[in-house]
Amino acid sequence: MNKPIEPIVSAHGVWKAFDNGQISVLRDVNLEVRTGELVALWGASGSGKSTLLHLIGGLDLPDRGELSVCQRDPRNEADRLVLRRRHLGFVFQLHNLIADLTVAENLRVPAIAAGTSFDIAEKRICELAEQVGISHRIKHRIQDLSGGERQRTAICRALMNSPEIILADEPTGSLDEKTGETVFALLRTLAEQNRITVILATHERRFAEACHRRIRVRDGQLFEE
Repeated sequence: MNKPIEPIVSAHGVWKAFDNGQISVLRDVNLEVRTGELVALWGASGSGKSTLLHLIGGLDLPDRGELSVCQRDPRNEADRLVLRRRHLGFVFQLHNLIADLTVAENLRVPAIAAGTSFDIAEKRICELAEQVGISHRIKHRIQDLSGGERQRTAICRALMNSPEIILADEPTGSLDEKTGETVFALLRTLAEQNRITVILATHERRFAEACHRRIRVRDGQLFEE
């Protein structure tokens, strides 16, 4: 008998509130995600989807409940450090790139944090820039790029250390329709061809319906559709 595949992300009985418990955001959340899945956390602003991504990525801590990401506990400081450097890549709505640096310089930042050698990092930068179609912009500063080019750079940055999971928080939210479709298609390709797990927070139904799984986030709880 084949052994069941362990989920790469699991959350059991997770709760999160703010303002000393006055504002309840997540309530008894349970979630399992497996390698290579493209999963949409779909819901309105304030529903709790971004908070859940932050907990999975160790950017915030749950009030109670259990979390496991790549067999590590993001509640543990040492595990959080390893997860961020080796296993997770983040893509945010407003890209969070350093405007005065070039594309290549922005991509070097996570490589330096992970202790990657210069030669290996440069090769990786060239490969990723070619993969997402921004190799012709690699020496340009972020402030000189279009919105779509910035977001593709952000995806490259997320991929620099060859993560197992991409956490994408409204990555198309600030883009026009056509550019948003291009960015989403790139994330879907990463999941389907590279076997990278992608967890996407979005309020747009069209992107949620194009994912492998669609999980509705409403009033701090999850409902698989």
